[in-house]
Amino acid sequence: MNRRTGNPTGVRFTEEMRGHVSFGERDHERGAREGRASGTRLMFHLTIEVEDLDRFAADDRRAATARGWVRCEALGGRLPVERGDFNLLVDEDGPGRKRMLYRLFFRDGVGHPLTLSGTKFVGAGSGSRPWRDTTTLYVRVSRGHVEEDDPATEPVASGILRLWPWDFARQLATFRAGGDSLAARVAAVGRFDALFLGGLWQVYGRRFIGTRNRAAHALANARRKLERWKPR
Repeated sequence: MNRRTGNPTGVRFTEEMRGHVSFGERDHERGAREGRASGTRLMFHLTIEVEDLDRFAADDRRAATARGWVRCEALGGRLPVERGDFNLLVDEDGPGRKRMLYRLFFRDGVGHPLTLSGTKFVGAGSGSRPWRDTTTLYVRVSRGHVEEDDPATEPVASGILRLWPWDFARQLATFRAGGDSLAARVAAVGRFDALFLGGLWQVYGRRFIGTRNRAAHALANARRKLERWKPR
């Protein structure tokens, strides 16, 4: 039996997302609109860490840890995350759809436990829009520390957070990896990128190929019709 030697190789990066929420609202879109109107902002700053890339690649849930803080003045300002879970491009029911999941346990300014759960729906709409899908997070803040499979949730607020281009540019500069050499660290980041881009290809590559095939079929039909109408 082959046994892996040496320390596991990991990757980490920092992500900031920001947007608006509305209290007492369940609908994300409406919560974002009402939050913008009232100026109720929410953001988070997270360091997402994959401790073992081999295990991460073999895990269907693509699970990683998230550490950092949530900021919302209406909840008490900057609030540390006590436990954070992140899942990269998890398969969803139905072909060509995936989700990116966030679950953050924290407490408000007076100590009440809260959970921020968020989902990026990748490939849920029609067409190809990878930037929008991977930078739009639908969030809900619930009362208590709520696990993913716990249906008994009491919503506190809902809304939408976004990763803006300037934040994305900063995020790219935060990637770090473990390894015994510079080459090993570069390879680790490249492997994580390949997993991410490979997941996106599973969603959007099929659509691109399908669109290209339909276009080619339509062009062939048009050519056949022109041949039939060509003067003889």
